[in-house]
Formats: sequence, C-alpha cells, structure tokens
Amino acid sequence: MLINVIVVLIIVGVLLWLVNNYIPMDAKIKSILNVVVVIIVVLWLLKAFGLLAGVGL
Repeated sequence: MLINVIVVLIIVGVLLWLVNNYIPMDAKIKSILNVVVVIIVVLWLLKAFGLLAGVGL
C-alpha cells in the first residue's frame, strides 16, 4: 500500500509540474489549480490511511 501511495504522489507531482511549466495559463489559475490538487491529494491520503473513514468522499 505504501508503494502505491508513493507512486501516486510521484505521478501527481510530475503531472502538476508539467501543467505548471508547459501549459500557458494565468498565474491566478495556476495557483488555484495547485491548491485544488493539493487539497484533493491530502484528502485522498487521509482516506487512504483511514483517518477519514466516516466521511463519504
């Protein structure tokens, strides 16, 4: 399970880096996208480790 989490974090990080570097967007949109992705990843990590078991995500 830990390897799966690490692989997903690496993939998400690389994809976010690619979007930030190679897709032309306004800085505000990039920052909003970064915040949304970080929030989603944090929620996914909390759920993956059983800390959000009662929340229906």
